[in-house]
Amino acid sequence: MLRDDVIEYSLDTHHSEEQGKAIRKKIWMVTALLTAITIVEVALGAFIKQSSGAWPFVKWSFIIMTLLKAGYIVMVFMHLGDEKKSLKYVILVPYFLFMAYLIYIALMEATAVGNAWETYGG
Repeated sequence: MLRDDVIEYSLDTHHSEEQGKAIRKKIWMVTALLTAITIVEVALGAFIKQSSGAWPFVKWSFIIMTLLKAGYIVMVFMHLGDEKKSLKYVILVPYFLFMAYLIYIALMEATAVGNAWETYGG
């Protein structure tokens, strides 16, 4: 018995095979880029010791790469990349400013807590 209330949206596509190839290529490129950035993050975290002098660089690179991945995900998966440049800026600039503010607050509080532990012992 066929149901008439179920709509099969996959049968309602209206793009050619060339457009389908372009869409699949874009999906593979997004996957490859996000995978590459994640591999770099994992490799940095796995191979650089926290006691080394490069650790502050590693922490800042984690923050920057995570923000870039988040922005890229918003651009691709939420289709913000298809919008006008002004709308992109209206959405992404406050996001990055807010993230920078949260990172600043987290670092300042961590420094204050660390100083308190050094001063009062723990």
